[in-house]
Amino acid sequence: MSADRVPAPRETAIVTGGSSGIGRATVLALARRGFDVGLTYRSRRRDAEAVAAAARSHGVRAATHALDLCDAGRGAAAVDALADELGRVDVLVNNAATNPRGFFLQQSLAAWRATLEIDLTGPLACAQAAARRMVAQGGGGRIVNVTSVLERVALPQGGAYCVAKAGLGMLTRVMALELAEHGIRVNAVAPGHTATPMNDGDRRVEAGGTDWPTIPLGRSAAPEEVANVIAFLCADESSYATGGTFLVDGGLLLVAGPGVLQEATGLPPSDGQLERDGLAGAE
Repeated sequence: MSADRVPAPRETAIVTGGSSGIGRATVLALARRGFDVGLTYRSRRRDAEAVAAAARSHGVRAATHALDLCDAGRGAAAVDALADELGRVDVLVNNAATNPRGFFLQQSLAAWRATLEIDLTGPLACAQAAARRMVAQGGGGRIVNVTSVLERVALPQGGAYCVAKAGLGMLTRVMALELAEHGIRVNAVAPGHTATPMNDGDRRVEAGGTDWPTIPLGRSAAPEEVANVIAFLCADESSYATGGTFLVDGGLLLVAGPGVLQEATGLPPSDGQLERDGLAGAE
C-alpha cells in the first residue's frame, strides 16, 4: 500500500433489540464478519453491554444505546447517535419488536396502537434515519427487516402482531423499490418459531430441546440460524437480492390446509383421490 493511500473505513451495522435472542445472535454474527456494531436495548443495559463486549472480542468496535420504541420517533435519534459514535452506518437490522396477544373482540385500541408503534412505525423511523445517512455517505447500504411467518398466516389472538409484521413485509418491498437508485438493498427475514426469550419467556429453551411435530424439521430454530441468514443479506454475496422476504421457519409454512386436517383427523386420502392422482396400486 502506498504511503498516501487511506484504508477504507470498516463497515458499521446497527441492530435494534440487540441485547438478546435473534438480535444478540445477529450482532455477534456481524462482528465475526468484521463489522463495527451498534446495538439498541430497551431496559437490559447489562445484557447489552455483555453483547458489546463479546463483539469487541472479534476485534471490532461496539456501542450501545437505550431505545424504547413505544415512542417510535426515538428510533431515528438512536440510529443517529450510534452512527455518530461509530462514524457511519452501512447496515441496519430492524429487529426490536413486541408480541402481545389478545382476542379480537377484546382488543383495545391502546394495545393495538402500541403494537403497531413498536413493530411497524418504529422500524420505519429507524430505516428512514439509516437510509438518509447511507444516501449522504454514498456507496449504498443494506437494510434487513425482521418480520415473521405471521406476516403470511393468521394466528388466533395475534391480530395486532400479524398486521404489523405484514405491514413491515410490504414496507420492505416499497423501500426496496425507492432506495434501489441509491444502491441500498432492502430485504426481510421471516423467522418461524425460534428459541428466544420472546417466545419462551425466561425459560432457557434450546432449539433442539423440544419436539415440534408440526414443524417439518421437528424443532425450533436457534437464534444463530436466523442471524446467519440476516448476515448473508448484509454481505456482498447477496448483492443482487432486494425486495425479498426470506423464510427461516424449518418448513413450518409448508404444513397447512388439507395436510394439517389430514394429520389431525388421522384419515388418509380417499381411494378415489388416489385413483384421480394416478397413485392407486403404485409400488
